[in-house]
Amino acid sequence: MSNTNEKEKTLAADINTKTESDASEGVKTAPAAPERTLLGVDPDEQHGHRHTQIPAEAGPERLYGILRAAGNGKNYDIPKIKKAYEYAARMHEGQFRDSGEPYVSHPLAVAEIVAGLGLDTDSVCAALLHDTVEDCSDKTSLEDISKQFGPTVAMLVDGLTKIVALSVEDKEEEHIENLRKMLLAMSKDIRVIFIKLCDRLHNMRTLGAKSEKKQRTIALETMQVYAPLAHRLGMQRVKQELENLGLFYLDPIGYAEVKDDIEKKYGQNQNFIENIRATVDAKLREYNIDFVLEGRIKTVYSIYRKMYTQNKSFDEIYDFYALRIIVGTELECYTVLGIIHEMFKSMPGRFKDYISTPKPNMYRSLHTTVIGRDGIPFEVQIRTREMHEIAEYGVAAHWKYKSGEKSKADIDHKLEWIARLIETEDGTRDPDEFMQALKTDVFHEETYVFTPKGDVIALPYGSTVIDFAYAIHSAVGNKMTGAKINGMIVPIDRVPQNGEIVEIITSSASKGPSRDWLKIVKTSEARTKIRQWFKKEKRADNIVVGRAALENELKRYGRSFTDAQFCEVCAAVGARTGFASNDDLFNTIGYGGLSVSKLSVKLRDEFDRIVKPDETPAPITEAAQVQVAKAPKNVKTNSGVVVDGEVGCEVKFARCCNPLPGDPIIGFITQGHGISIHKRDCPNVIQGMHNLYNADRWIPADWEKGAGEAGAGVYEAQVQIHAYNTITLIADITSALAEMKVSILQINSQKRSDDTMQIGVKVACKNIDHYNSIVSRLRSLADVIDVTRGFIN
Repeated sequence: MSNTNEKEKTLAADINTKTESDASEGVKTAPAAPERTLLGVDPDEQHGHRHTQIPAEAGPERLYGILRAAGNGKNYDIPKIKKAYEYAARMHEGQFRDSGEPYVSHPLAVAEIVAGLGLDTDSVCAALLHDTVEDCSDKTSLEDISKQFGPTVAMLVDGLTKIVALSVEDKEEEHIENLRKMLLAMSKDIRVIFIKLCDRLHNMRTLGAKSEKKQRTIALETMQVYAPLAHRLGMQRVKQELENLGLFYLDPIGYAEVKDDIEKKYGQNQNFIENIRATVDAKLREYNIDFVLEGRIKTVYSIYRKMYTQNKSFDEIYDFYALRIIVGTELECYTVLGIIHEMFKSMPGRFKDYISTPKPNMYRSLHTTVIGRDGIPFEVQIRTREMHEIAEYGVAAHWKYKSGEKSKADIDHKLEWIARLIETEDGTRDPDEFMQALKTDVFHEETYVFTPKGDVIALPYGSTVIDFAYAIHSAVGNKMTGAKINGMIVPIDRVPQNGEIVEIITSSASKGPSRDWLKIVKTSEARTKIRQWFKKEKRADNIVVGRAALENELKRYGRSFTDAQFCEVCAAVGARTGFASNDDLFNTIGYGGLSVSKLSVKLRDEFDRIVKPDETPAPITEAAQVQVAKAPKNVKTNSGVVVDGEVGCEVKFARCCNPLPGDPIIGFITQGHGISIHKRDCPNVIQGMHNLYNADRWIPADWEKGAGEAGAGVYEAQVQIHAYNTITLIADITSALAEMKVSILQINSQKRSDDTMQIGVKVACKNIDHYNSIVSRLRSLADVIDVTRGFIN
């Protein structure tokens, strides 16, 4: 199963690659584009009757006719729609499509598709006006549209308008920003995406006028973004046509081969579906059930995808034929299922109940695969009329037929995944990661797991128990210490399977999530919530981590630089990427909101501008010193300590308290071993001060100016770690210290009676602030119970 989903992720890209290869070799002539209907290729009627097609030259009268004929109690404001058409025609006057047609034919066609979905007057007007602001900015504006057609139409048009004055430095970022804008508008009013999908559908229908390169680019984007969005919204008619057209332009040869196979197989078994329909029809009439019976054949793309992802031949596609039975009630669905299983032999493992466990896109139906009397397998889908409407048109059907606050709340609940996707914008500035989140949350198949109370949670395929915890609530994820699946404790990177019961173990003593979880989780929701926790709770640590990452990147450029130059480079890069201060930039990199690799071009530009090749200033080596400096000795002459006003005295640092620059200190004159430096709050100091015999041996001491700063050397310090005994504990500790560029001078561990571990780590650090940041980072590890300051043996 994992191989199937890995293939699924790269299917569209591989189709694109295959097409380019085939085109260069000149194999076969590309087939004609797939025929279409008003709302898309009708899979039930690919062989036989077809809906009337819309002539390309059809004028607005056809649109008005569709609106007048619309059922379902729709009362369209025809004068307002006429006004919108005339306004669009004026704005687009003199503009032409690549096909040579007047440009206004495009918004008119989009409006016809929107009307076919049964959307309202404002939606039809927005469809007619959707390109006016973007393409006719010298003639009109959103303010003018708002005055002429109302604020709702203006809001819809704004959601459909690309960001034209965008301050970005590459096309990739521009594309992502436009997607973000569309999704944000979609989260406010779902009609935005309905109209956008209709717009994309017409663009795909007329893609033949574009260059071959643009055809592939637009088709690939359609397969990766718009078809999955249509799927998540349950708009199967639109989704199927987008997929078929996308495949046609990405792999015309593969499309033609599958289409030929379908026609051959249909020709060989032409009477099969009709015979099955007649048999089932007669049987259901015996039970006095009111039903509608439909036969269908799988679409070209659905067969192509199944052959690719499951490595099957055409003959191994068992649900090539399907029978759809539409009844009045849910009870009748299960009654019909029993009748079908009584009539035909069912195939094991091929029954799915989407009525009791609906898909996230609201799809509900019973699916079963049975074997006919001729030995040919076929699928049977059983659903109510309302389920059928939602299966065909998804949220659009729900929006179309329902009204009132209860319905709005229901739709909002069904579209929560959009809001979760929008949250990703706050968690990352990385275009690649935003697209990955989009593909993960929208494109992937779902895994259905249960809470201990029996609630169903849908997760993208491959999600871990950490993803499950954050899907429940951010507080559950942040306090998570472990997990159980079906009552058994499992690792936190375990991937639950369909039907398993997942229980999250939490603890109020938990220190919060680990940064390593960011490498484990699958969903953008979990990744965003983990980053938000670090962004809020660990800003100081984030700044240290982010600064070190940028320093490390600049050192790769092979030229030394000063601290001032480093700060200037970071400030320039931060200004180009929208950060108010260097700390904000460091913090974002530290909590994972932006990767250094995405800044590499800007960093190199600013580095070359600020740090000239002929300059050889003293290098910034705070992190490097920790790694390359030899382990400092306890007794040193250049210690950074001033004893009773004298510099350069022979001192050693007391092992009982290990003072660091920033600690208040005092000296003790030893017998023959120089001066021992203690922290003022050291227990030995407090006790020794009361010893009158040694009272005169305590002398004032302080840190020399500059001690603990860059270039002033490093000091030994001890960290005592109390943690749970896990396999990865030592690796987690050393990895965390390596991220901070901290040298480990010594490490030892001891198992305690309660099966926890006591670990002592001797590290090299610069000062008390550096030490505190090390302690804070170690405390953030998932298995760490507490971290305290220790002493050096």
